[in-house]
Amino acid sequence: MENHNNNNNNNNNSGHNHSHNLIFGKQTELYFAILCGIFLVTGFTIEKLTDLPAWASLISYMVSYFFGGYFIFIEALKKIPKGQFDIDFLMIAAAIAAAYIGSWTEGALLLFLFSLGHALEHYAMNKAKKSIEALSDLSPKTALLKNGNQLIETPIENLKIGDIIVVKPNTKIAADGVIISGNSSINQAPITGESMPVDKTAIATLDNLPEFKHIDKIHIAFTGTINGDSTIEVHVLKLSQDSTVARLIKMVSEVETQKSPTQRLTKKFEKWYVPIVIIVVGLLCFAYLIIDETFNESLYRAITVLVAASPCALAISTPSAVLSGIARAAQKGVLIKGGKALEDLGSITTIAFDKTGTLTEGKPKLTNVIALNNFDENEFLQIVLEVESLSNHPLAKAIAKAIEKLHNIRFKGIAKNIEAIQGKGITASYNNAKVLIGNLKLMLDETITVEDSVIKKMDSLLQHGHTVMLVALKNEVIGIISVMDTPRQTAESTLKRLKAIGIKRMIMLTGDHQNVGDAIAKQIGLTEAKGHLLPEDKVEAIKDLLATDGKIAMVGDGVNDAPAMALSTVSVAMGAAGSDVALETADVALMSDKIESLPFVIGLSRASKRIIKENIFISLGVVAILVPVTILGLTNIGVAVVFHEGSTIMVVLNALRLLGYKDHL
Repeated sequence: MENHNNNNNNNNNSGHNHSHNLIFGKQTELYFAILCGIFLVTGFTIEKLTDLPAWASLISYMVSYFFGGYFIFIEALKKIPKGQFDIDFLMIAAAIAAAYIGSWTEGALLLFLFSLGHALEHYAMNKAKKSIEALSDLSPKTALLKNGNQLIETPIENLKIGDIIVVKPNTKIAADGVIISGNSSINQAPITGESMPVDKTAIATLDNLPEFKHIDKIHIAFTGTINGDSTIEVHVLKLSQDSTVARLIKMVSEVETQKSPTQRLTKKFEKWYVPIVIIVVGLLCFAYLIIDETFNESLYRAITVLVAASPCALAISTPSAVLSGIARAAQKGVLIKGGKALEDLGSITTIAFDKTGTLTEGKPKLTNVIALNNFDENEFLQIVLEVESLSNHPLAKAIAKAIEKLHNIRFKGIAKNIEAIQGKGITASYNNAKVLIGNLKLMLDETITVEDSVIKKMDSLLQHGHTVMLVALKNEVIGIISVMDTPRQTAESTLKRLKAIGIKRMIMLTGDHQNVGDAIAKQIGLTEAKGHLLPEDKVEAIKDLLATDGKIAMVGDGVNDAPAMALSTVSVAMGAAGSDVALETADVALMSDKIESLPFVIGLSRASKRIIKENIFISLGVVAILVPVTILGLTNIGVAVVFHEGSTIMVVLNALRLLGYKDHL
């Protein structure tokens, strides 16, 4: 059966895919297998339980042969001109030889079980593929295009960048774009796997619009996601063939052609194994020259060995598990690119994390507001808000936003004459008095006295990973403010779950100060943190980890840490739904921005690896037992057929278990 996995990728050539012109459509192969079984039972009943002439049962067996051998024969015929003798060829040879020596029952039983195994294999492959192809049903076929005051229903292929589409309540969004009117709660589960709807708002202006991946996710709409209860208008930013969902489908379908290490190994093994089987079986046909038996008895033994030695179960053991694993991940908004990534991820015990936006929120948060020397806290907050609101620096914006939101203080526009002092902070005038906000160096340069107790307080906050600023008014320090990129709420529990499933080392690589790294590492339970790293230093850190730990995974956003991720054994990109780079380069892409899906993916990879091992053990185990038993003539062809085909069916069913995989922790 090994050839079918290639054929499925190769324009779907395999027998069961000739469905367009087949009598029972897509299910023809399965129905043929069942008919083969019916005529086998009929022939057997006529032969054993009636007095009808021998030709009656023979006709039934012949019809059974036709239905059972039809697809297998087509497959074998395609390969022979290329000099490829595979399992289909072995099975047809065994069935013909069985008929030649008069063992029609066994020959028909062989074809019945083999064709049933075939049909089941294709069913398993199709089931896994269908759950992948279901992704393509995500995007609607048409969109409501806004043209002046008119709404025109337009096929999504005809949408152009810059078009405006209207999305009615509870309908699917037809293009990737930015929301320009209306607020809604959007169900992004089909793309990102997030279980809760996400609140989205219209962007204030389309002027100086950044690249798609840099637009705040709160304004972004993805194709195939489902709008909530409000009408929204979306400014189209991507053509339908470039949408996140279109690329996701394209990549998942390409994924199937990427063979896993185990698959490549079994392919190599089969390449040598099948010719050896043919030679051994050929020699066994002439056993009657050496031992005391007839030619027919030797032939019977040879056919039994041929059936026993065919590596059907081995051929299907890995591809069926890989495809089921990838399909299961896709259902949960995770794209695993091929069997190699799936298997590698299953054997990893060391993970390196990027800090910003992976383990942390990626946004600075106001953590402390401390008024000193009995200065009124509300007035202190008002001063900071007025001055920081004038600055364009991301930290200043975050501070101003937090003061307004958390402390309910309104901006009055009192401050003016803001001036940024590179690497130190800012100065401004507030009610005609000079205000300074910045680091210790800024204060000392302006000859402002900073007491030891204040410096001690600053150092303590710095040790815990905060970025600290002093605030001075009229040449006197009036307070301290600190900000910090805080850990994600789910980071600590996720790392605990990773530890529980056997991840031994978890290292954070960050460009931030070592103190910041250490503080966050301690807070969320990382093994270690490496700070002060530039992108090229991260690459060196990954090289060191590969040297000591063999295989490592790197988790990041796939953009600034792309070089380090490319070097790791398995790269995992988070929030890939918005980033082209991450989708293209990562081995595993978490479509949502949620780190908590990581234990699920690693757990699934481990389950896939375990099932691949079980399948190989079952398939090789059955062959290892059957071959010597059949060579010694200790069993008949019927028993060999049942055990051999039974193992194939068992392997396929075992792999299908992955489609129902759940995260147990």
